[in-house]
Amino acid sequence: QLQLVESGGGLVQPGGSLGLSCAAVGFSLGNYAIAWFRQAPGKEREGVSCISSSGSRVKHADSAKGRFTISRDNAKNTVYLQMNSLKFEDTAVYYCAASSFSLCLSSPRVSEYDYWGQGTHVTVSS
Repeated sequence: QLQLVESGGGLVQPGGSLGLSCAAVGFSLGNYAIAWFRQAPGKEREGVSCISSSGSRVKHADSAKGRFTISRDNAKNTVYLQMNSLKFEDTAVYYCAASSFSLCLSSPRVSEYDYWGQGTHVTVSS
């Protein structure tokens, strides 16, 4: 059974940093493009960043450019999202997702991803 497990969420002040991890259980992440999405209360789930299966290509939503970094370590079966200069509007539940067919050619879309984690909460507050 394919399972993704996110960790690293929490409470951070505006301007602070937080690192999220997404670990695969039961399968090898190396065959999948991985993306991070987020969903704020009352809003639709939106794509944040994606990384191709090899790690050679990354894409970010405009809201993440210059602040977020996505990376992967296929040997550890884990993908990371480093978030810097956090803003109040970054508050959301963050999900990682895997796609067997996405090439991560643009900011990730929900419809492209097959497998989802349960999410981890990120709260930016003073």
